Amino acid sequence: MREFNLIINGNSVGTADYFDVINPADKSIIARCPKASVEQLNDAVAAAKTAFPAWSALTYEQRRDHLMQLADAVEDHGEELMTLLTKEQGKPTKGFADLGAGFEFGGTLAWIRATASMDLEPETIQDNDIARIELHRKPLGVVGSITPWNYPLLIGIWHIIPALLTGNTVVMKPSEMTPLTVLRFGEIAKAILPDGVLNVVTGEGDIGAAMTSHKDIQKIVFTGSTPTGKAIMKSAADNLTRLTLELGGNDAGIVLADADIAACAPKIFATSFINNGQTCAALKRLYVHESVHDELCEALTNMAKSMKTGNGFDEDTDFGPLQNQKQLDIVKALAEDAKDRGANFLCGGEVTDESGYFYPITLVSNINDGARLVDEEQFGPILPIIKFSDVEEAIASANRLQVGLGGSVWSQDIKEAQSIASRLECGTVWINNHAMVQPDAPFGGVKDSGFGVEFGEAGLKEFTFIQTVQIFKS
Repeated sequence: MREFNLIINGNSVGTADYFDVINPADKSIIARCPKASVEQLNDAVAAAKTAFPAWSALTYEQRRDHLMQLADAVEDHGEELMTLLTKEQGKPTKGFADLGAGFEFGGTLAWIRATASMDLEPETIQDNDIARIELHRKPLGVVGSITPWNYPLLIGIWHIIPALLTGNTVVMKPSEMTPLTVLRFGEIAKAILPDGVLNVVTGEGDIGAAMTSHKDIQKIVFTGSTPTGKAIMKSAADNLTRLTLELGGNDAGIVLADADIAACAPKIFATSFINNGQTCAALKRLYVHESVHDELCEALTNMAKSMKTGNGFDEDTDFGPLQNQKQLDIVKALAEDAKDRGANFLCGGEVTDESGYFYPITLVSNINDGARLVDEEQFGPILPIIKFSDVEEAIASANRLQVGLGGSVWSQDIKEAQSIASRLECGTVWINNHAMVQPDAPFGGVKDSGFGVEFGEAGLKEFTFIQTVQIFKS
């Protein structure tokens, strides 16, 4: 069985303790992962702190060259990384609409190259006979990255590439559920980046807690649950550590009476079940006008019944397993609550294969606000469809929860859709689509879905502080 190592100061470092990594498709042990000690975390932070002055002194162009070389090296190891993704996360090698491991890997390359191409130039806010005043963006220092298990490689890239480009150094902790792809990425990166610029440590909650309270980490970037995000805020408070938190969501989509159902249905299906529903900004609550409700339910059900859930390495698999037993149990509990409330299961709803953490694509109608499946984030392949008659009622329902990551409006009347979209309390709103993110468009949440943004120039600025330079001319 293969063992992996930590990456600290450009070296592969073993540990005294290891933990098992499970393949969610068959529950087998696929590798032993190093369990870092707090002392090893301290070594990684010290290495990043030591590397910071030289790395931050480089120009954007010099750092960009390193990151573009990194993208090329990652691309050269594509098959290996995609195989690891399928083994540890469960997503198919291709899957429905090719939204599997290949999709995550392709996104990884696109994000490295697009982000590395950006820059933050100084801004001039005054230049007259009296003085010239400039605004400069300076790197913070050591950045701590804590990533989830749903997109282990891609979300890691979302964290570390803007941090590195802006001159910071990084200590990264992937989820203990899916550490292998990130550890292998770290091995690839250490041949490209100067020692200590990127360090990868793996472990459980004690390592994450030690990172968030560490006096030598200037910023934490976290993607994960709202309760964990709140715990990180408390832990980071003593050191006034800066935070970017992308937390849980429960995105609502509103389908208006004039929506083109034939055009909308495939997009709604794809964006509800992207990564088997294990996507922060997936469409998770679907509010449909009564005049098109039955037509949309039928279209979605026909699509769902044509999908195969199975092992990600099987060529005809559209959707893999849920990543872990805990998440499967959550989905099952929400489904059972819906059944107890008399909801109508259009398809799915029953586990038929217990060899892995499998749950079929499931559509639920005759359900309302207040049901657990509507009010709680399912993060799995089950979608509640709620009928409405008054659009004001749908807007109120969309906004009633204390989350606000994404939302969408589906209509042929773009002006009307925009009017409704502007009233949704969420960080990103899509019209006639959902869950589509790109490297140059800022993305982040409001309310309990967190704060701070990723991507684009606004995302780069999250990794810097402002230094105002005032030059008096007389």
